[in-house]
Amino acid sequence: MTTLDRDETRTPVVVRPTRGPVPLRVAVPVAVAAGLALLVAFPPYGWWPLAPVGVAGLAVAVHRRRLRAGAGLGFLTGVALFAPLLAWTNLHTGLLPWVLLSLLQAGYLALLGAASAWVSPVIDRWRWAWPVVTGVLWVGQEALRDRTPFGGFPWGRLAFSQDASPLLGWAWLGGAPLVTGVVAVAGGLLVVGSWRRWPGPDGAWRPVAGVAVGLLLLVGVGLAVPTGAGGGRSVRVAIVQGNVPRLGLDFNAQRQAVLNNHADATVELAGRVAAGAVPRPDLVVWPENSSDIDPLRNAAAGARISAAADAIGAPILVGAVLAGPGDGEVRNAGILWRPGTGPDMAQLYTKRHPVPFAEYVPMRSLARKVSSQVDRVRADFVPGSTPGVVDVGPVVLGDVICFEVAYDGLVRDTVDGGAQLLVVQTNNATFDVAEARQQLAMVRLRAVEHGRAALMASTVGVSGFVAPDGRVSDATGFNTRAVVVRQVTLSDGRTPATRAGRWPESTLAGLAVAALVVAGMLRRRREVTVVG
Repeated sequence: MTTLDRDETRTPVVVRPTRGPVPLRVAVPVAVAAGLALLVAFPPYGWWPLAPVGVAGLAVAVHRRRLRAGAGLGFLTGVALFAPLLAWTNLHTGLLPWVLLSLLQAGYLALLGAASAWVSPVIDRWRWAWPVVTGVLWVGQEALRDRTPFGGFPWGRLAFSQDASPLLGWAWLGGAPLVTGVVAVAGGLLVVGSWRRWPGPDGAWRPVAGVAVGLLLLVGVGLAVPTGAGGGRSVRVAIVQGNVPRLGLDFNAQRQAVLNNHADATVELAGRVAAGAVPRPDLVVWPENSSDIDPLRNAAAGARISAAADAIGAPILVGAVLAGPGDGEVRNAGILWRPGTGPDMAQLYTKRHPVPFAEYVPMRSLARKVSSQVDRVRADFVPGSTPGVVDVGPVVLGDVICFEVAYDGLVRDTVDGGAQLLVVQTNNATFDVAEARQQLAMVRLRAVEHGRAALMASTVGVSGFVAPDGRVSDATGFNTRAVVVRQVTLSDGRTPATRAGRWPESTLAGLAVAALVVAGMLRRRREVTVVG
């Protein structure tokens, strides 16, 4: 062996990509533009095709970058998305809650940016893995964000931007996690098709053709799945949107007026029924906070609701704030109020996921040092322990309250418990129409996911009915009084998404972890010894 041969066996050779990351002067505006593209994909804008574009922008910006740079670019994308998306949180509570929540949510996209930069060796080695790796990383990021801290905050999931998209059909197969994964895969396909320096003479058209086929396949499957409900029994349901005297946190100061609004609107509906103008409903749904006076302890409030139920001759699902069980504790509940007999205590649902810092204050003494606004939450809401399955008689409801519609398991539990119709009781009086439309988009996804008709009943709007294929009917205006009545077809079947439960999310998140591990292995082997 010559001296040269001996040197070659010992000299480490660093294997680097053929090109580096895009210049930082380009990556920064691309990351910001990615966040803005994601933003306008959501209601009230509804430009859902831009969601994959936003995913693609972030993927390009962070590819082959150091972890810190990837995290920084992901954070910029997150701020550009979440600050305007969550602007409704500062309407009546000041800037601090909005700023803190937006920065917290942006932090998860910072983690996504770092993870996307970390897996660059996987993509450099297997270019066509880019769409799949992008998809599973987005699902993994959302799985973490949906659970941490204090139970998570799933607002702004990619899936919730696709309420009017052909990709919504994927929810029937695997729920919100699968829709998010498909949207992110579409974004990864866009990157693959546009990435430069494909080798060989066919590099100019083969990637583009592959991307086109991939996108058509994603859209085709979304359109092909049987999201509609089969013919079954039907019930007539009335939504009462009583409105509030004025928007904002002080709507609670007008609790009696809010209760009167909903009771009076129900009595007026009873008059129209008696006159033969509309058929009698089998069920009336009032929204969250329609009775912030505990009707179980306040005889006048209970009598007001009983009079409305007796007049309409149908049970009313009342959104009420109930005292107890302990001193200084309250519950956010949906309680069935039957004509002639009053409250049916066997059909009472207590909200299982109260909102931290809005319905209860974790670590109150520490939180008070950040902002005295936390003391506006005077009594902590106590979570319920059972799914919102409410048996009305003619129909079994799957009841969730307000933000609970964003959590996969809370809705799925009601369907597993026998729910035939999904009901979302909500109060948007402290927010705006953008928040209400974002919430309605979630209801649309849940209807497709579980093959159930659904409805959203709000104090101020937007209220409306949603068919199992996601179509919205009889949507009301915002900050107005309205009553809508509709015949709703029930369903007892279970979709693949309902049967699969958490498995789609767990599987995709597990693949995200696997991609990170493989990237780590490739990084360790980047320095190789060339044997002569």
